[in-house]
Amino acid sequence: MLSKIPVPWRVALFLSAAAGLNYADRTALSSVIPPLRADLGATDAQIGWAGLLFLWSYAVFSPMAGNLADKISRTRIILWSLVGWSLITLGTGLVTGVTSLLVMRAALGVAESFYLPAAAALLGDHHGAATRGKAMGLHMLGLNLGVLLGGSFAGLLAEYFGWRPGFWVLGGAGLGLACFSRFFLVDGSVMGRVQAEATPSRPRPAQAWGYLLRTPTFHGMLVSAMVAGVASWTFLSWLPLFFSENYGLKLGAAGLAGVALYKAPGLVGTALGGWVSDFAIRRDPRGRIMVKALSFLVSSPFLFFFIGAPNLVLVATTLVFTSLIRAVGVPSEHAILCEVVPAQFRSTAVGLYNTCGSAAGGIGVLLAGLFKQDLGLNLIFGASSALYLLAGLVLLAVHRYCMLRDMARAQRHEPSAA
Repeated sequence: MLSKIPVPWRVALFLSAAAGLNYADRTALSSVIPPLRADLGATDAQIGWAGLLFLWSYAVFSPMAGNLADKISRTRIILWSLVGWSLITLGTGLVTGVTSLLVMRAALGVAESFYLPAAAALLGDHHGAATRGKAMGLHMLGLNLGVLLGGSFAGLLAEYFGWRPGFWVLGGAGLGLACFSRFFLVDGSVMGRVQAEATPSRPRPAQAWGYLLRTPTFHGMLVSAMVAGVASWTFLSWLPLFFSENYGLKLGAAGLAGVALYKAPGLVGTALGGWVSDFAIRRDPRGRIMVKALSFLVSSPFLFFFIGAPNLVLVATTLVFTSLIRAVGVPSEHAILCEVVPAQFRSTAVGLYNTCGSAAGGIGVLLAGLFKQDLGLNLIFGASSALYLLAGLVLLAVHRYCMLRDMARAQRHEPSAA
Protein backbone atom coordinates (compact mmCIF):
# COMPACT_ATOMS: atom_id res chain seq x y z
CA MET A 1 0.00 0.00 0.00
CA LEU A 2 2.84 2.39 0.80
CA SER A 3 4.28 1.86 -2.68
CA LYS A 4 1.11 3.35 -4.18
CA ILE A 5 1.84 6.73 -2.58
CA PRO A 6 4.02 8.88 -4.88
CA VAL A 7 7.49 9.48 -3.44
CA PRO A 8 7.05 13.28 -3.10
CA TRP A 9 3.96 12.78 -0.93
CA ARG A 10 5.53 9.90 0.98
CA VAL A 11 8.35 12.28 1.92
CA ALA A 12 5.82 14.98 2.88
CA LEU A 13 3.87 12.58 5.13
CA PHE A 14 6.97 11.49 7.05
CA LEU A 15 8.20 15.05 7.44
CA SER A 16 4.77 16.11 8.70
CA ALA A 17 4.99 13.50 11.47
CA ALA A 18 8.59 14.47 12.28
CA ALA A 19 7.68 18.16 12.39
CA GLY A 20 4.90 17.36 14.85
CA LEU A 21 7.33 15.68 17.24
CA ASN A 22 9.88 18.44 16.70
CA TYR A 23 7.48 21.10 17.95
CA ALA A 24 5.82 18.90 20.56
CA ASP A 25 9.21 18.32 22.20
CA ARG A 26 10.19 21.98 22.20
CA THR A 27 6.85 23.34 23.48
CA ALA A 28 5.97 20.65 26.06
CA LEU A 29 7.91 22.61 28.70
CA SER A 30 5.48 25.52 28.58
CA SER A 31 2.62 23.26 29.73
CA VAL A 32 4.41 21.94 32.82
CA ILE A 33 5.90 25.15 34.24
CA PRO A 34 4.11 25.11 37.64
CA PRO A 35 5.12 21.58 38.77
CA LEU A 36 8.56 21.87 37.18
CA ARG A 37 9.10 25.22 38.88
CA ALA A 38 8.11 23.73 42.24
CA ASP A 39 10.19 20.58 41.79
CA LEU A 40 13.37 22.30 40.64
CA GLY A 41 12.93 25.53 42.61
CA ALA A 42 13.02 27.62 39.42
CA THR A 43 11.91 31.24 39.10
CA ASP A 44 10.00 32.87 36.23
CA ALA A 45 13.23 34.51 35.11
CA GLN A 46 15.01 31.14 34.99
CA ILE A 47 12.16 29.69 32.94
CA GLY A 48 12.64 32.64 30.62
CA TRP A 49 16.35 31.83 30.39
CA ALA A 50 15.48 28.24 29.48
CA GLY A 51 13.42 29.53 26.57
CA LEU A 52 16.18 31.91 25.54
CA LEU A 53 18.88 29.21 25.61
CA PHE A 54 16.81 26.87 23.47
CA LEU A 55 16.02 29.51 20.87
CA TRP A 56 19.49 31.00 20.76
CA SER A 57 21.28 27.66 20.46
CA TYR A 58 18.76 26.84 17.74
CA ALA A 59 19.54 30.15 16.08
CA VAL A 60 23.33 29.87 16.31
CA PHE A 61 23.49 26.41 14.76
CA SER A 62 20.81 26.88 12.08
CA PRO A 63 23.16 28.50 9.50
CA MET A 64 25.66 25.67 9.97
CA ALA A 65 22.83 23.17 9.61
CA GLY A 66 21.68 24.83 6.40
CA ASN A 67 25.17 24.79 4.90
CA LEU A 68 25.56 21.12 5.74
CA ALA A 69 22.21 20.20 4.18
CA ASP A 70 23.28 21.92 0.95
CA LYS A 71 26.36 19.67 0.76
CA ILE A 72 25.34 16.19 1.94
CA SER A 73 22.24 14.00 2.01
CA ARG A 74 19.28 15.90 3.40
CA THR A 75 17.52 12.70 4.42
CA ARG A 76 20.52 11.66 6.50
CA ILE A 77 20.57 14.98 8.34
CA ILE A 78 16.85 14.72 9.05
CA LEU A 79 17.31 11.26 10.56
CA TRP A 80 20.29 12.31 12.70
CA SER A 81 18.39 15.32 13.98
CA LEU A 82 15.27 13.27 14.81
CA VAL A 83 17.26 10.73 16.81
CA GLY A 84 19.29 13.44 18.56
CA TRP A 85 16.40 15.58 19.74
CA SER A 86 14.43 12.50 20.83
CA LEU A 87 17.28 11.33 23.08
CA ILE A 88 17.62 14.81 24.56
CA THR A 89 13.86 14.95 25.23
CA LEU A 90 14.15 11.67 27.12
CA GLY A 91 17.01 13.16 29.10
CA THR A 92 15.01 16.28 29.95
CA GLY A 93 12.67 14.09 31.99
CA LEU A 94 15.65 13.08 34.15
CA VAL A 95 17.04 16.51 35.10
CA THR A 96 17.50 17.23 38.80
CA GLY A 97 18.14 20.97 38.88
CA VAL A 98 17.85 24.25 37.03
CA THR A 99 21.38 24.03 35.63
CA SER A 100 20.83 20.63 34.06
CA LEU A 101 17.50 21.83 32.65
CA LEU A 102 19.22 24.78 30.99
CA VAL A 103 21.86 22.47 29.52
CA MET A 104 19.23 20.14 28.08
CA ARG A 105 17.25 23.02 26.56
CA ALA A 106 20.39 24.36 24.90
CA ALA A 107 21.21 20.86 23.59
CA LEU A 108 17.67 20.46 22.27
CA GLY A 109 18.07 23.67 20.31
CA VAL A 110 21.26 22.37 18.69
CA ALA A 111 19.73 19.01 17.74
CA GLU A 112 16.49 20.47 16.38
CA SER A 113 18.26 23.19 14.39
CA PHE A 114 19.40 20.62 11.82
CA TYR A 115 15.89 19.44 10.97
CA LEU A 116 13.97 22.31 9.39
CA PRO A 117 16.56 23.57 6.86
CA ALA A 118 16.96 20.05 5.46
CA ALA A 119 13.24 19.24 5.61
CA ALA A 120 12.04 22.43 3.90
CA ALA A 121 14.66 22.11 1.16
CA LEU A 122 13.83 18.41 0.66
CA LEU A 123 10.16 19.31 0.14
CA GLY A 124 11.25 21.98 -2.34
CA ASP A 125 13.32 19.36 -4.20
CA HIS A 126 10.37 16.99 -4.55
CA HIS A 127 7.57 19.51 -5.22
CA GLY A 128 7.35 22.10 -7.96
CA ALA A 129 5.32 25.30 -7.98
CA ALA A 130 2.01 23.50 -8.61
CA THR A 131 2.12 21.45 -5.37
CA ARG A 132 4.72 23.22 -3.25
CA GLY A 133 2.21 25.20 -1.20
CA LYS A 134 0.14 22.11 -0.38
CA ALA A 135 3.26 20.10 0.55
CA MET A 136 4.54 22.90 2.80
CA GLY A 137 1.03 23.18 4.25
CA LEU A 138 0.99 19.47 5.13
CA HIS A 139 4.39 19.87 6.79
CA MET A 140 3.24 22.88 8.80
CA LEU A 141 -0.01 21.09 9.64
CA GLY A 142 2.03 18.39 11.36
CA LEU A 143 4.04 21.06 13.13
CA ASN A 144 0.92 22.76 14.51
CA LEU A 145 -0.63 19.45 15.47
CA GLY A 146 2.54 18.65 17.40
CA VAL A 147 2.30 21.90 19.35
CA LEU A 148 -1.35 21.20 20.12
CA LEU A 149 -1.02 17.55 21.15
CA GLY A 150 2.42 17.87 22.73
CA GLY A 151 1.45 20.74 24.99
CA SER A 152 -1.92 19.35 26.06
CA PHE A 153 -0.55 15.81 26.46
CA ALA A 154 2.38 16.96 28.60
CA GLY A 155 0.08 19.13 30.74
CA LEU A 156 -2.39 16.30 31.26
CA LEU A 157 0.31 13.83 32.29
CA ALA A 158 1.83 16.43 34.60
CA GLU A 159 -1.49 16.88 36.34
CA TYR A 160 -1.74 13.19 37.27
CA PHE A 161 1.77 11.72 37.12
CA GLY A 162 4.20 14.61 37.43
CA TRP A 163 5.91 16.70 34.79
CA ARG A 164 8.56 14.12 33.74
CA PRO A 165 6.58 11.30 31.97
CA GLY A 166 5.49 13.56 29.12
CA PHE A 167 9.12 14.02 28.03
CA TRP A 168 9.78 10.28 28.19
CA VAL A 169 6.78 9.45 26.00
CA LEU A 170 7.59 12.13 23.43
CA GLY A 171 11.24 11.11 23.24
CA GLY A 172 10.31 7.47 22.78
CA ALA A 173 7.86 8.36 20.01
CA GLY A 174 10.62 10.14 18.10
CA LEU A 175 12.94 7.14 18.29
CA GLY A 176 10.09 4.93 17.10
CA LEU A 177 9.41 7.19 14.10
CA ALA A 178 13.10 7.13 13.16
CA CYS A 179 12.89 3.35 12.71
CA PHE A 180 10.51 3.83 9.75
CA SER A 181 12.49 6.55 7.95
CA ARG A 182 13.93 4.25 5.26
CA PHE A 183 10.43 3.53 3.96
CA PHE A 184 9.63 7.22 3.42
CA LEU A 185 12.69 9.44 2.99
CA VAL A 186 14.33 9.79 -0.43
CA ASP A 187 16.74 12.53 -1.48
CA GLY A 188 15.53 14.66 -4.39
CA SER A 189 17.27 14.32 -7.75
CA VAL A 190 18.15 18.01 -7.60
CA MET A 191 20.81 17.25 -4.97
CA GLY A 192 22.68 15.08 -7.44
CA ARG A 193 22.93 18.01 -9.84
CA VAL A 194 23.92 20.38 -7.04
CA GLN A 195 26.71 18.11 -5.83
CA ALA A 196 27.91 17.49 -9.39
CA GLU A 197 28.21 21.23 -10.02
CA ALA A 198 29.93 22.06 -6.71
CA THR A 199 33.25 23.76 -7.39
CA PRO A 200 36.19 23.15 -5.06
CA SER A 201 37.61 26.63 -5.71
CA ARG A 202 34.93 28.41 -3.72
CA PRO A 203 33.52 27.32 -0.35
CA ARG A 204 29.79 26.66 -0.50
CA PRO A 205 28.97 28.84 2.56
CA ALA A 206 30.56 31.80 0.78
CA GLN A 207 28.55 31.05 -2.37
CA ALA A 208 25.28 30.73 -0.50
CA TRP A 209 25.73 33.74 1.77
CA GLY A 210 26.98 35.86 -1.12
CA TYR A 211 23.88 35.01 -3.11
CA LEU A 212 21.53 35.68 -0.19
CA LEU A 213 23.18 39.03 0.58
CA ARG A 214 22.13 40.15 -2.90
CA THR A 215 18.50 38.99 -2.53
CA PRO A 216 16.27 41.80 -1.13
CA THR A 217 13.23 39.53 -0.84
CA PHE A 218 15.21 37.31 1.52
CA HIS A 219 16.14 40.34 3.63
CA GLY A 220 12.49 41.32 3.93
CA MET A 221 11.55 37.79 4.92
CA LEU A 222 14.22 37.86 7.64
CA VAL A 223 12.97 41.13 9.10
CA SER A 224 9.40 39.87 9.05
CA ALA A 225 10.42 36.59 10.70
CA MET A 226 12.26 38.42 13.48
CA VAL A 227 9.43 40.82 14.26
CA ALA A 228 6.75 38.13 14.19
CA GLY A 229 9.02 35.67 16.02
CA VAL A 230 9.11 37.88 19.12
CA ALA A 231 5.33 37.77 19.36
CA SER A 232 4.84 34.12 18.38
CA TRP A 233 7.38 32.64 20.78
CA THR A 234 6.16 34.83 23.64
CA PHE A 235 2.66 33.41 23.17
CA LEU A 236 3.86 29.82 22.82
CA SER A 237 6.02 29.98 25.93
CA TRP A 238 3.78 31.89 28.34
CA LEU A 239 0.16 31.31 27.29
CA PRO A 240 -0.46 28.14 29.39
CA LEU A 241 0.82 29.93 32.51
CA PHE A 242 -1.36 32.93 31.63
CA PHE A 243 -4.47 30.72 31.68
CA SER A 244 -3.40 29.02 34.89
CA GLU A 245 -2.71 32.24 36.80
CA ASN A 246 -5.52 34.43 35.43
CA TYR A 247 -8.41 32.01 35.18
CA GLY A 248 -7.52 29.34 37.76
CA LEU A 249 -7.34 26.47 35.25
CA LYS A 250 -5.67 23.23 36.29
CA LEU A 251 -2.47 22.15 34.56
CA GLY A 252 -4.12 19.88 32.00
CA ALA A 253 -6.80 22.43 31.17
CA ALA A 254 -4.32 25.33 31.07
CA GLY A 255 -1.94 23.42 28.82
CA LEU A 256 -4.80 22.42 26.53
CA ALA A 257 -6.26 25.92 26.46
CA GLY A 258 -2.88 27.53 25.89
CA VAL A 259 -1.98 25.47 22.85
CA ALA A 260 -5.49 24.63 21.62
CA LEU A 261 -6.75 28.20 21.37
CA TYR A 262 -3.46 29.42 19.89
CA LYS A 263 -2.67 26.46 17.63
CA ALA A 264 -5.83 24.38 17.00
CA PRO A 265 -7.38 27.04 14.71
CA GLY A 266 -4.00 27.08 13.01
CA LEU A 267 -4.60 23.50 11.87
CA VAL A 268 -7.55 24.66 9.79
CA GLY A 269 -5.75 27.79 8.61
CA THR A 270 -2.62 25.88 7.65
CA ALA A 271 -4.55 23.20 5.75
CA LEU A 272 -6.43 25.92 3.88
CA GLY A 273 -3.31 28.03 3.41
CA GLY A 274 -1.54 25.45 1.26
CA TRP A 275 -4.36 25.55 -1.29
CA VAL A 276 -4.61 29.35 -1.08
CA SER A 277 -0.86 29.65 -1.64
CA ASP A 278 -0.87 27.48 -4.77
CA PHE A 279 -3.97 29.28 -6.09
CA ALA A 280 -2.47 32.73 -5.48
CA ILE A 281 0.51 32.19 -7.77
CA ARG A 282 -1.77 31.30 -10.67
CA ARG A 283 -2.99 34.88 -10.60
CA ASP A 284 0.27 36.59 -9.67
CA PRO A 285 3.80 35.08 -9.44
CA ARG A 286 4.19 37.10 -6.22
CA GLY A 287 0.93 35.77 -4.83
CA ARG A 288 2.45 33.78 -1.98
CA ILE A 289 4.06 36.80 -0.35
CA MET A 290 0.80 38.75 -0.62
CA VAL A 291 -0.99 35.89 1.18
CA LYS A 292 1.66 35.95 3.91
CA ALA A 293 1.49 39.74 4.29
CA LEU A 294 -2.30 39.80 4.51
CA SER A 295 -2.30 37.03 7.11
CA PHE A 296 -0.30 39.33 9.41
CA LEU A 297 -2.18 42.53 8.62
CA VAL A 298 -5.70 41.13 8.99
CA SER A 299 -4.98 39.16 12.18
CA SER A 300 -3.04 41.81 14.10
CA PRO A 301 -5.87 44.11 15.34
CA PHE A 302 -7.60 41.35 17.31
CA LEU A 303 -4.74 41.08 19.81
CA PHE A 304 -5.43 44.58 21.18
CA PHE A 305 -8.26 42.99 23.15
CA PHE A 306 -5.69 41.46 25.52
CA ILE A 307 -5.01 44.91 26.95
CA GLY A 308 -7.44 45.52 29.78
CA ALA A 309 -7.69 42.02 31.30
CA PRO A 310 -10.58 40.62 29.20
CA ASN A 311 -12.71 37.70 30.32
CA LEU A 312 -11.96 34.14 29.24
CA VAL A 313 -14.56 34.11 26.45
CA LEU A 314 -13.13 37.22 24.80
CA VAL A 315 -9.57 35.90 25.13
CA ALA A 316 -10.56 32.59 23.58
CA THR A 317 -12.39 34.29 20.70
CA THR A 318 -9.44 36.58 20.04
CA LEU A 319 -6.97 33.71 19.93
CA VAL A 320 -9.16 31.64 17.61
CA PHE A 321 -9.57 34.44 15.06
CA THR A 322 -5.95 35.59 15.06
CA SER A 323 -4.54 32.07 14.92
CA LEU A 324 -6.84 31.00 12.10
CA ILE A 325 -6.10 34.02 9.92
CA ARG A 326 -2.36 34.09 10.57
CA ALA A 327 -2.00 30.36 9.88
CA VAL A 328 -3.27 30.80 6.32
CA GLY A 329 0.06 32.45 5.52
CA VAL A 330 2.26 29.81 7.15
CA PRO A 331 2.58 27.38 4.19
CA SER A 332 3.79 30.25 2.00
CA GLU A 333 6.91 30.96 4.11
CA HIS A 334 9.28 28.26 2.89
CA ALA A 335 7.60 28.18 -0.52
CA ILE A 336 8.58 31.85 -0.96
CA LEU A 337 12.18 31.03 -0.05
CA CYS A 338 12.17 28.20 -2.59
CA GLU A 339 11.06 30.64 -5.31
CA VAL A 340 13.64 33.38 -4.67
CA VAL A 341 16.58 31.09 -3.79
CA PRO A 342 17.96 28.40 -6.17
CA ALA A 343 17.93 24.78 -5.02
CA GLN A 344 21.62 24.58 -4.15
CA PHE A 345 21.27 27.34 -1.52
CA ARG A 346 17.82 26.63 -0.07
CA SER A 347 18.88 24.84 3.10
CA THR A 348 21.25 27.68 3.91
CA ALA A 349 18.42 30.16 3.35
CA VAL A 350 16.05 28.27 5.65
CA GLY A 351 18.80 27.95 8.26
CA LEU A 352 19.42 31.70 8.31
CA TYR A 353 15.66 32.33 8.30
CA ASN A 354 15.34 30.11 11.39
CA THR A 355 18.27 31.88 13.02
CA CYS A 356 16.69 35.31 12.79
CA GLY A 357 13.22 34.21 13.87
CA SER A 358 14.47 32.08 16.74
CA ALA A 359 17.01 34.59 18.05
CA ALA A 360 14.39 37.32 18.11
CA GLY A 361 11.86 34.93 19.66
CA GLY A 362 14.31 34.05 22.41
CA ILE A 363 14.62 37.71 23.33
CA GLY A 364 10.83 37.96 23.48
CA VAL A 365 10.53 34.93 25.77
CA LEU A 366 13.21 36.27 28.11
CA LEU A 367 11.79 39.81 28.23
CA ALA A 368 8.33 38.44 28.99
CA GLY A 369 9.77 36.52 31.93
CA LEU A 370 11.71 39.52 33.22
CA PHE A 371 8.83 42.01 32.93
CA LYS A 372 5.93 39.69 33.68
CA GLN A 373 5.52 40.93 37.27
CA ASP A 374 5.69 44.62 36.38
CA LEU A 375 3.69 44.76 33.14
CA GLY A 376 1.55 41.64 33.22
CA LEU A 377 1.09 39.18 30.40
CA ASN A 378 -2.07 40.99 29.23
CA LEU A 379 -0.10 44.06 28.19
CA ILE A 380 2.75 41.99 26.76
CA PHE A 381 0.38 39.94 24.60
CA GLY A 382 -1.56 43.02 23.50
CA ALA A 383 1.61 44.77 22.36
CA SER A 384 2.29 41.92 19.94
CA SER A 385 -0.44 43.33 17.69
CA ALA A 386 1.95 46.09 16.60
CA LEU A 387 4.65 43.53 15.86
CA TYR A 388 2.46 41.51 13.51
CA LEU A 389 1.34 44.72 11.80
CA LEU A 390 4.97 45.71 11.14
CA ALA A 391 5.79 42.23 9.79
CA GLY A 392 2.94 42.49 7.28
CA LEU A 393 3.96 45.97 6.10
CA VAL A 394 7.52 44.78 5.44
CA LEU A 395 6.22 41.95 3.23
CA LEU A 396 3.97 44.34 1.30
CA ALA A 397 7.05 46.40 0.46
CA VAL A 398 8.86 43.27 -0.74
CA HIS A 399 5.87 42.34 -2.93
CA ARG A 400 5.85 45.78 -4.49
CA TYR A 401 9.53 46.41 -5.10
CA CYS A 402 11.74 43.34 -5.44
CA MET A 403 10.18 39.87 -5.52
CA LEU A 404 9.73 39.52 -9.29
CA ARG A 405 13.37 40.42 -9.91
CA ASP A 406 14.59 37.96 -7.28
CA MET A 407 12.43 35.15 -8.70
CA ALA A 408 13.88 35.65 -12.18
CA ARG A 409 17.41 35.68 -10.80
CA ALA A 410 16.81 32.43 -8.89
CA GLN A 411 15.59 30.68 -12.05
CA ARG A 412 18.77 31.68 -13.87
CA HIS A 413 20.89 30.13 -11.10
CA GLU A 414 19.05 26.80 -10.82
CA PRO A 415 21.35 23.78 -11.41
CA SER A 416 19.07 22.49 -14.16
CA ALA A 417 19.36 25.83 -15.98
CA ALA A 418 23.00 25.11 -16.78
